[in-house]
Amino acid sequence: MKGSGRADVLRLLGLARRAGAVVPGTTPARRAVLRGEARLILMAGDASSVQLDKIRSALRNRPIPQGTLGDRATLGAAVGRSRTSVLAVTSASFADRLQQMLELGGGAKSEAAEEER
Repeated sequence: MKGSGRADVLRLLGLARRAGAVVPGTTPARRAVLRGEARLILMAGDASSVQLDKIRSALRNRPIPQGTLGDRATLGAAVGRSRTSVLAVTSASFADRLQQMLELGGGAKSEAAEEER
């Protein structure tokens, strides 16, 4: 994360959640992908392969940007939940800003920098 720190990204995720623009959890995020509502998918680095396979199967052939951000505890805390493996951002403006902050390519499968230490 060049221009923005990880804390800034997590704060923006919290703001997006309060605005109703985040769908946390594997099943709800998968549903958002299948309904065409998801604009960005963020996954925890320590999410189980089973959870990741579920979301990746939904993402197949869909140009939705995706990345990895922190661990399940960090991702969940950012959106006011306990451990969260996957979340979908449904607002285009929040998704665009998060992509810029995380340096994710549009529609490309990318891995975000884990931590800025």
